[in-house]
Amino acid sequence: MGFLDRLRGRRPASGQGARGDRHGTLDRASGKADLSHVEQFVATRRGVEGYVEPRTAVTETTILLVAADGEWTRRRIAGPEVGRKLSRDLGIPVYDAQVTGYPQRMRDWSARQQDKLG
Repeated sequence: MGFLDRLRGRRPASGQGARGDRHGTLDRASGKADLSHVEQFVATRRGVEGYVEPRTAVTETTILLVAADGEWTRRRIAGPEVGRKLSRDLGIPVYDAQVTGYPQRMRDWSARQQDKLG
């Protein structure tokens, strides 16, 4: 809510953030391309696990997918429930990233990629 709105006693409409946007974040909403990428990643890699990450002031809720070799990708989702349902539908385990943290193989994979870049 802006300063003048506070003075006038106005409140954002239900479900709107301080700037009147739909989500209250600086990020765009999830879309079909995000869902397609998640499905493709799971279909083309083995041992994929999902980690649902909470919405922040900057980003919408995301799902981080980590393959058996540590390769990972992150995509926006419409909310934590969507991440859990999507993971069930794709037949992969899903975890709450705030509770479990991230697997070491993900950090190892990222370090190997940095080494390749020089």
